Amino acid sequence: MTLKPLGDRLVIKMAEMEETTKSGIILAGAAKEKPQFAVVLAVGPGGIVDGKEIKMELKVGDKVITNKYSGTEVKIDGEELIIVRQSDVLAIVE
Repeated sequence: MTLKPLGDRLVIKMAEMEETTKSGIILAGAAKEKPQFAVVLAVGPGGIVDGKEIKMELKVGDKVITNKYSGTEVKIDGEELIIVRQSDVLAIVE
């Protein structure tokens, strides 16, 4: 199954966090912060959203940083994905 986002929305997958710190300390599940780095899997068409013209600036494959607790989490074919608005993306990681 594939997701096709509408309007100014994106489908992203959060990047995996490292299990250990730089000093070699292994983090317990509760001690881990929610990662903010993600990869864009699908991009909506943009267009008129809430009466404003939206041009999509992101493309599939972009690595991005998102707001910490934004979007709607969905599970498709056992894979955890998040649907966010383009405005929830803070930066592109190059």
